[in-house]
Amino acid sequence: MRPDSTKIIIAGAGLGGLTTAACLLQAGFDVEVYEQAPELGEIGAGVQQSANAMHVMRHLGLLDHLTAVAFRPPVTQFRLFDNGEILQELALAEKHEQRHGAPYLQLHRADFHAILADRVAALKPDAVHLNATASGFEEMTDGVVLHLADGKSAAGDALIGADGVKSAIRGQIAGATPPTYTGDAAWRLTVPTARFPANFMDGNSSIWVGPNKHAVVYFLRGGTLLNFVAAVELDEWIEESWILKRPWTELKADLAGWHEDIQAIIDAADREQCFRWALNVHPALDTWSTARATLIGDAAHPTLPYLAQGAAMAVEDAAVLTRSLERSASVTAALKLYQHNRMDRTARIVRESQANRALFHLETTADLKAAFAKRDMDRERADWLYSYNPLTVELTETVQ
Repeated sequence: MRPDSTKIIIAGAGLGGLTTAACLLQAGFDVEVYEQAPELGEIGAGVQQSANAMHVMRHLGLLDHLTAVAFRPPVTQFRLFDNGEILQELALAEKHEQRHGAPYLQLHRADFHAILADRVAALKPDAVHLNATASGFEEMTDGVVLHLADGKSAAGDALIGADGVKSAIRGQIAGATPPTYTGDAAWRLTVPTARFPANFMDGNSSIWVGPNKHAVVYFLRGGTLLNFVAAVELDEWIEESWILKRPWTELKADLAGWHEDIQAIIDAADREQCFRWALNVHPALDTWSTARATLIGDAAHPTLPYLAQGAAMAVEDAAVLTRSLERSASVTAALKLYQHNRMDRTARIVRESQANRALFHLETTADLKAAFAKRDMDRERADWLYSYNPLTVELTETVQ
């Protein structure tokens, strides 16, 4: 279809929504984005972007901007929770880029979001509409209308639901899909690295595995900020929210007996800035699309954070959806092509993330060492995960 005569409506201006808007605008489509928040911004802390996503950022002209505010880790180490023994390593930094043609960056979500927002604004200054909560949509033969909670509406040729796990667009396409609690609650915090000794943890990313819990540590903003997340098994269900604070003493108790580096991070943390939220499994959808509406990112395929690919999947979605719209004769055909070429890959990432939860939480040190000895995590991820390029991967048509 002709981009210059096609208008795309996007619900949600998070990382996925803004990446999609930038890809579509750069391709020549007209785009309007409707965001419920009163101002653009991103909560949370760290996000990891491997080569499969960074190809898209280079395509958008943003790679240098992102690299300037990122941290490039030498390796990711899988380590035992108590003595720090290294079980396996993933090669990152120069080797990752040599293998896959793009870098592996660790970014603060707010920095990533701001750079994407600036790119969208440069392409179309009035593209984003704030205080605009999506409530549903209506399809016609020749278009689609997004309805907003304040009674207003927006019309276009296609609608993209990029409004997250609680998506109103997902709800209308798929119906109610209540999540199932994993039994894990995730702590998160950030700590300025000035509070640690020089060369603390040598700048390496690390995943600390132990009975019924694990922790992830990596660096942001050129190494000036440490990002920490710990998933602990918790019988009590808590809300799926990134902004709920819990007492520091509970975090300290949850990781009692863990390695001195983990204790140093907890002890250096701001006592009033410890957040904890529930990790849920959401049902896989049989379809993401109707004739003129589709889903991307967490709205389509929410995943556990145990493969560090949630945001990267949304970036991949944006590129493949844009390519599908460019090459198809109609919106309906484009959405079918997009869904067909994304469902299997995203489903695999969701499954692998869930499998990592079981691997990281094995009951004994002996079980952990034996399980990791059977794996080659570096080769596995290089072979299928990081090697994917959403800008060049072959798009296959659906079988009628």
